[in-house]
Amino acid sequence: MERKFELIAPCHFGLEAVLKKEVTDLGYEISLVEDGKVTFWGDEAAICRANVFLRTAERVLIKVGSFPATTFEELFQGTKALPWEEFIPEDGKFWVAKATSIKSKLFSPSDIQSIMKKAMVERLKEKYGITWFAESGNSYPLRVFIHKDIVTVGLDTTGVSLHKRGYRTLTSKAPITETLASALILLTPWRKDRILVDPFCGSGTFPIEAAMMAANIAPGMNRSFLAEDWGNVIPRKCWYEAGDEAGDLVDDSVEVDIQGYDIDGDVVRSARANAQAAGVDHLIHFQQRPVSELSHPKKYGFLITNPPYGERIEEKKNLPELYRQLGERFAALDSWSAYVITAYGDTEKYMGRKADKNRKIYNGMMKTYFYQFLGPKPPKRKQGE
Repeated sequence: MERKFELIAPCHFGLEAVLKKEVTDLGYEISLVEDGKVTFWGDEAAICRANVFLRTAERVLIKVGSFPATTFEELFQGTKALPWEEFIPEDGKFWVAKATSIKSKLFSPSDIQSIMKKAMVERLKEKYGITWFAESGNSYPLRVFIHKDIVTVGLDTTGVSLHKRGYRTLTSKAPITETLASALILLTPWRKDRILVDPFCGSGTFPIEAAMMAANIAPGMNRSFLAEDWGNVIPRKCWYEAGDEAGDLVDDSVEVDIQGYDIDGDVVRSARANAQAAGVDHLIHFQQRPVSELSHPKKYGFLITNPPYGERIEEKKNLPELYRQLGERFAALDSWSAYVITAYGDTEKYMGRKADKNRKIYNGMMKTYFYQFLGPKPPKRKQGE
């Protein structure tokens, strides 16, 4: 019989709506959207499909339960009351990998972690009739969120974060994560029949994620997940079926115009290597080129980019000229749109125009802005064109 789970998918703050649409498009019912996470209903297959197909989630957690707690005793009893034996076998290795607390009386992560572990041990000792756990089997790490004194407990099915697609072995100085790059592309109207250029491509994340979308390559297709070994929770065939589904959807012959430039030749070489590892090197044109030489003969293209924003003092002095050049070259591109994620406060001033839209997004702990300079929409094609 199929089990029904409530699943939690954490994401970047400010990008919940993008992930919500992805989950809905996969066919699952949303139960809750809150800051930095989307919760939805699904069966065993949903756990596998969410891990393989979601581009903007950080991981997929099985919600074990939630309860109020303002004291450590309440935390202990609430944790002990959860049905751990339904998930963790007798030889399972289990621990609270991460605990976060916001606007709550309990806030010490290390205390939360150790008290919850003790409570789990007590419950499982009673259920399995043993006094000691060897923890020699598969890993079952937990993630705990405490918000306004409500404890939510999730079992991590993913393991290494979903932004680790497996293709990015070489990174540039300030890389943008794969999940964030995907979410930002999905926030734009870009489609595979439109031009996309990243003039500060770094390790190639924007062009690679766009090419993977164009070729319908599932982001988790070429990596493994922690819960693949949880035969007691998810049948192995569910993972095989999700992998087969992903393989069947790939369209490697798609024709696209996706380009990535960087002033640093070594960086361009590493971007090419990453694209090759992702299986999309034939879909992207990478080139060593400064932003001052940015141009394209066609109309209605997209610039989607993460330019430098001067984390180092010596870089800061170069920023006005860099953004001025970006603004000049963008202005020369007929009918194009530009989407720029940066922490640089004078972006609009040096780009030479005010953004049509601006969205605050947290990149890790750094507050950045996604400036959207919108060009005109291309004319609708007549039928038969």
